[in-house]
Amino acid sequence: MNLFPLRAGARMAVAACALLSAIPCAVAAPDLQDYVAAERARPVAPVLPRSAFLQRGAVVAIRLSPDGKHVAWLRDRGDRREVWLRATAGGAPWRILGDTRADALDWTRDGAWLLLRSSRDLQALAVNGQAGSGRVATLGGTASPAMLDIDPSQPSAVLLVEREGPAAAPRSWRLLRVDMRGRRTTLWQDRQRIVDAVIDAQGRLAWLQRVEGGELVIHRMVRGAPQPVLRCDPSRRCALRGLAPGGGAWLRTDVQGDLSRLVRLQVDGRIVEVHTDPQRTADVDEIIEDPVERQPRFVAYRSTTSQLYALTPHDDAHLAALRAALPGRDLDLQPGVGIGARWLVEAASPQAPLRRWHLYDPATRAVSPLLDDVPLDRRSGEQGTALDATALARPTAVTWSASDGRRVHGFLWLPPGRDAARVPLLVVPHGGPWNHWKPEYRALSQLFANRGYAVFEPNFRGSTGHGRDYVLAARGDFGYGRVQADIVEGTRWLLDQGVGDRERVGIVGASFGGYSALLGATFDPDLFKVAVATVPPPDFGWVLRWVLRNPEALEIGRVVPMETWLLGQGIDVADKATMARLHAQSPLANVARLRRPVLLVAGGEDRRVGLAGVIEYAARLKLADKDVALLVDEQAGHDGGSPLAREARAYLIETMLHRSLGGAAPVAPSADVRTYLRRNLRLPGGLAPP
Repeated sequence: MNLFPLRAGARMAVAACALLSAIPCAVAAPDLQDYVAAERARPVAPVLPRSAFLQRGAVVAIRLSPDGKHVAWLRDRGDRREVWLRATAGGAPWRILGDTRADALDWTRDGAWLLLRSSRDLQALAVNGQAGSGRVATLGGTASPAMLDIDPSQPSAVLLVEREGPAAAPRSWRLLRVDMRGRRTTLWQDRQRIVDAVIDAQGRLAWLQRVEGGELVIHRMVRGAPQPVLRCDPSRRCALRGLAPGGGAWLRTDVQGDLSRLVRLQVDGRIVEVHTDPQRTADVDEIIEDPVERQPRFVAYRSTTSQLYALTPHDDAHLAALRAALPGRDLDLQPGVGIGARWLVEAASPQAPLRRWHLYDPATRAVSPLLDDVPLDRRSGEQGTALDATALARPTAVTWSASDGRRVHGFLWLPPGRDAARVPLLVVPHGGPWNHWKPEYRALSQLFANRGYAVFEPNFRGSTGHGRDYVLAARGDFGYGRVQADIVEGTRWLLDQGVGDRERVGIVGASFGGYSALLGATFDPDLFKVAVATVPPPDFGWVLRWVLRNPEALEIGRVVPMETWLLGQGIDVADKATMARLHAQSPLANVARLRRPVLLVAGGEDRRVGLAGVIEYAARLKLADKDVALLVDEQAGHDGGSPLAREARAYLIETMLHRSLGGAAPVAPSADVRTYLRRNLRLPGGLAPP
């Protein structure tokens, strides 16, 4: 749903896919028609309960100790979260903490402490019987301290970055080492914002990354003073990963290239490429490191397909053994280090809503099951019934040529056992817009496919994951221009391939995806017969300026000022001509052109898309006698609100699509969903429940 970019330098955890068989992985079909035929040959899926697609897994986080001897996980019980521990050598797991607010887990380097991290604080939990469990640091608050990393030089310490002064005008930034007793040591203090740091084996600051005049600048520390080595402009990605042999730094970057890749930054500023996507189509998505020495061991890519590569022949042999044992699965690895160490292996699939974890013994190359995730009902917190993966859709990656010749990427989900040419087609642009669909499980797309819709997810230009040139190719043209043309042309291309009924095409999206849905219904009504827009900016330029005037911009622009970052993407919010063009091409300025039904959903606590703008747009549509329904949840934010709100929204979307495209009729909602809709449907638009 994001309307804005991911923070630079974020350490994003993703899975990678072992593509060895045609089981559930999303693969780039060499022939779209082969995929269509294969899905047609499958049994027709039974209609599954709407609530089953709204379930979540019980395992919130899971981590292997650095020595590979223990696995810890956070287990959601609905009204509380528990911490569980199990020895990798065998035996039953045991609960070591019955109630915590944590949403993330880490181990200290020596494996003696579990770190429980929430938005409020960082807690240390002793696992070897030692005393001292308790709060290590308060997170957030006025000084906004944030955990940067585990300290790789100390047995039991973490690195924090803390601000001194108000967010709008900070006086300085501090890099802190904090031990398990909460004792703080200042490693560096700077007037510039500290973004990242690398510590050497002696515990000294070796590399420093900070913001300087809108640029990310990486410094090498020489005799206690920072010396600039690499400057990254706001359109580039530069993320420090750790200390490389010879005193250099590991870096994930697209500097001196198009694709983001793993490189070694030498002390003299030279960049040595270590690994890039062999297919030359995808950015690095994850770098998996040795948990003790912090050296890279595996590199994952996730764009059209998910791929995992080992950096040494030794690890490549282990990866081959894992692929043979778990064919066709997305693999995420946590290798342990030392004698008797096991690895933790997460196996996932676009066709499986729940993950499974296995233990791998590198000495014997044996794989054994450890833990299966458990579905929880989002509303009650009670354990639910897992969806049958064999009845779910299997997505495929698709690529088409835009009218200007650029190759554009996306995904297609087909309902099993149906004639692809006769089913309604739903187009689902992603939010962001600086984001991208990945080959992974998505509940909403699976719900639509189960209801008999083909689902097309375009990764239009401007999307991430396919290199810097792909992102910048949008050239700020986010009105009814080149970006929207990719979506429209991709939809027409799919129809030309025999996918979808031309008379039953709809467009559904959230945030920027909702904005795109409104553009589609407004400017291409011959193609899109209905639009569903959740938390949509009716005028993209207006919402950018609105966000820049409120504290949300400080959160979004944590690394460089948001205005500077937008300039790097080709959008100058201070340029009157640019803003006038975006407004002239906006759904808000073209109400009179709309002649298709629209469902709008907005939240009263949304800090990224102002509620007032959505209400104004809905009012203009109503005054113009347009077919519009509006749901406003005063308690919901940009993320969609409560579980009840999500279920009610899913019912409304099903109802809207049934009415406009002749899709499957929705199962009647429960009494509390009906009550919620009666309270929050400001403009029913014919969607009020019976």
